[in-house]
Amino acid sequence: MDPDSLPDAGRAVHGGSSLRLDFSANTNPERPPGVRQVYEAAFDASTRYPDEAYADYRAAAADYVDCAAEEVVPTSGGTEAIRLALATHVSPGDSVLVPTPSFGEYAREVRLQGATPAFVPHDEVLDSTPEHHTAAVVCTPNNPTGELVDPEALADFAARCRRAGTLLVVDEAFLDFTTTESLAGTPGTVVCRSLTKLFGLPGLRMGFACATGDPYERLETARPAWNLSTPAAAVGAHCLRQDAFVERTRERVARERERMCEALVEAGYEVFDSDAPFCLLDVGARSVDSVVEHLAAEDIAVRDCRSFGLANHVRVAVKRSAENDRLLEALARV
Repeated sequence: MDPDSLPDAGRAVHGGSSLRLDFSANTNPERPPGVRQVYEAAFDASTRYPDEAYADYRAAAADYVDCAAEEVVPTSGGTEAIRLALATHVSPGDSVLVPTPSFGEYAREVRLQGATPAFVPHDEVLDSTPEHHTAAVVCTPNNPTGELVDPEALADFAARCRRAGTLLVVDEAFLDFTTTESLAGTPGTVVCRSLTKLFGLPGLRMGFACATGDPYERLETARPAWNLSTPAAAVGAHCLRQDAFVERTRERVARERERMCEALVEAGYEVFDSDAPFCLLDVGARSVDSVVEHLAAEDIAVRDCRSFGLANHVRVAVKRSAENDRLLEALARV
């Protein structure tokens, strides 16, 4: 991290609200069975430092994304994985390909290294030339637009980055809402995963990175000691083995997302195609302020997307059927 760049890095804007129905954060409203019991058992073990090997957590993560346990780096959420990837490869003066609109932490982390984000439309990153860039970032499905990157095109881009000596950082925070295979285990690539979205536990800060060879060695060396708490490691390993829960969640999100999109189009909103647990809406003739304020008056929060550079858009998460109905009814009245 470049100390001289700190004053200009700023903070990224994220979702999350204290309103009763929060559609601004893309987290699952349901948790896997047994989580509380695992957490309580781990709490009793928290009088000791965590086991630095994190062997069980690494094994569960490796099985989940189909890579070797020796390629997994435990992290405190997906954002730490992103930071480690960029901090261990990017230096002041470097250039990094960054998609836009997309997750605000990419550009922030690039700037924290004293480097320059080279912004590219999110759906054109794979057509970019990676030469002359130290790293390139891809988000799939992209946040906030929601579409999945074509896996074959992504694999081809990874190969081009590898030949150019450009590190590819792939943020797969929402990929487990799909059946698409992870890019974990691909040489020259750092895959960043978050457990907080699908498993609905953002406060526990669970995630991991996957890399091979020199990128893995850099991440593992730079990883802070005991960066994953004992409860987070235990609950994370438990969640990663809940195959039935993952399948049920995928089915519910896909079903509800389709239903929500149809209702929103009927209500006069332009809805972007999405493979993620959220939908991006163009509010049309309405103003973003009027939509946000109207919903807030009904104790409902949505994500104002102006911080993504989208002047006329909001993002809404996909929750459970009854909660989604409340949102749809409220949006139809704006």
